Amino acid sequence: MANYVIGIDFGSDSVRAMVVDAANGEELGTHVHAYCRWAEGKYSDPGQNRFRQHPLDYIEGITSTVTNALANSPAGTAENVVGIGIDTTGSTIAPVNNTGMPLALLPGFAENPNAMFVLWKDHTGTKEADEINYAAKNWGGEDYTKYSGGIYSSEWFWSKLLHVSRADDDVCQSAFSWVEHCDWITGMLVGKTDPLTLKRSRCAAGHKAMWHESWGGLPSEEFLIHIDPLLAGMRDKLFSKTCTADTPVGNLNSEWAENFGLSEDVVVAAGAFDAHMGAVGAGSEPNTLTKVIGTSTCDMLVASPEQVDDRLIRGICGQVDGSILPGMIGLEAGQSAFGDIYAWFKRLLIWPAEQILVKSNMIDEVTGRALADELADKILIELDKKAADIPIGESGVLALDWMNGRRTPDANQALKGALMGLNLGSDAPRIFRALVEATAFGSKKIAERFADESVTIDKVIAIGGIAKKSKFVMQILADVLDREIKVCKSEQACALGAAMFGAVAAGIYSDVNTAVAAMNSGFDAEYQPISANVEAYKKLYAEYSAFANAVEQLT
Repeated sequence: MANYVIGIDFGSDSVRAMVVDAANGEELGTHVHAYCRWAEGKYSDPGQNRFRQHPLDYIEGITSTVTNALANSPAGTAENVVGIGIDTTGSTIAPVNNTGMPLALLPGFAENPNAMFVLWKDHTGTKEADEINYAAKNWGGEDYTKYSGGIYSSEWFWSKLLHVSRADDDVCQSAFSWVEHCDWITGMLVGKTDPLTLKRSRCAAGHKAMWHESWGGLPSEEFLIHIDPLLAGMRDKLFSKTCTADTPVGNLNSEWAENFGLSEDVVVAAGAFDAHMGAVGAGSEPNTLTKVIGTSTCDMLVASPEQVDDRLIRGICGQVDGSILPGMIGLEAGQSAFGDIYAWFKRLLIWPAEQILVKSNMIDEVTGRALADELADKILIELDKKAADIPIGESGVLALDWMNGRRTPDANQALKGALMGLNLGSDAPRIFRALVEATAFGSKKIAERFADESVTIDKVIAIGGIAKKSKFVMQILADVLDREIKVCKSEQACALGAAMFGAVAAGIYSDVNTAVAAMNSGFDAEYQPISANVEAYKKLYAEYSAFANAVEQLT
């Protein structure tokens, strides 16, 4: 009898589900659902670095994607589905009541952004992150940031929890506890959302909440109160134990089994973050750097406990036992903006079309809207083509990729992006090329930090939309890194990784490595560094580094 599993991947803009044959990883059916409220720009304010998502977007999204992915699969697939795995962005957290219900689903909070999920890229907690970092180094006890690269980020759990608690007394008083998206969604599917018993992700807790076995779980009550008395008692309403993503959290409850058209025997695996499951879906091995390239990047490395030993890797997003592959140390780094930088430039360029063309008296509104939409669809494609023809260093334009702050190395979300070297000949393709080169240089900073910390990188794998779509970006990345980059064949590597964990949780495979060997998709593209380009970029990278140092000192 065939055994099928479903991988569900919650991204920044949408959720996708993929039905997979557990025997060989064949993708049988997929579906993508864009978050409706998010697409309308509700509850977020980019100018204030506030990004919030309503839990209804998640509920509607998972219902739509799973049912449609099954509908797009061969007849009879649903009756043979045995497991589900789930990944989400993170740290994306929400306040919940004592039953685990997000406050935004309760009367009085439905339109309150502070009662919703605080998306990973929300940086409203920058001040709180600074306070956590200062306390960790100066309170006189354990430095709870030491397994998180030594610097705590506003993108992470405690910064967000504290910021919202300070900003909104109603939410602060009504929140019994807080949950990560990846934990809440798996708990919801099995009907076990009680915050005190909810199974919590090792991946989320270790990388974002300063959880570590050596100090008994989360930071001590004394440390949390030292940061702010508002945190008194919160530790006891959270968790002390965590689980890796191959752990079953339970079976589909009757409501969700009926919603999906599946059996209540279907096993749901513990959740984790998208990048970590994407590394597994891409076939990650020890000392393989997996670059998850999308709106931001996550750079994932797996190393043996013996290789890491007692060393603390500075300036990354954590080193966590079992966060990627059980039994191995997962190392996370990344950039707070990658594709988001290209999207910003696109919005900048199409502003006249959006504001003037669609309202022009020269053409009707329908035609104006169609022309604006065509421009939006084609502008990055054309910039790719034109920028590729510009020689390296010819324009003199240099960019800094901190438009959304710096995630790693050495988190500092208060930093800003910058451009220099502009003149009256600096056109859109030249500026675009400088932005692409800046994102590649930011990636090189991460690779250099791993090397500085004696963490070996033997090969590089890329997944994500940009890795699949832009040969221009990927060739520059290979040239700057001076490494071969292989691109995962699967369009949905994160969902595939989630499906692999679902297969292990359901008992199809005894461990994740066996599932990866059977279900991985292989590669469909390779980028080799071009020696002349490698040399040319060494000079440009030195200029980028000097520019970055100057801007950081000024700001």
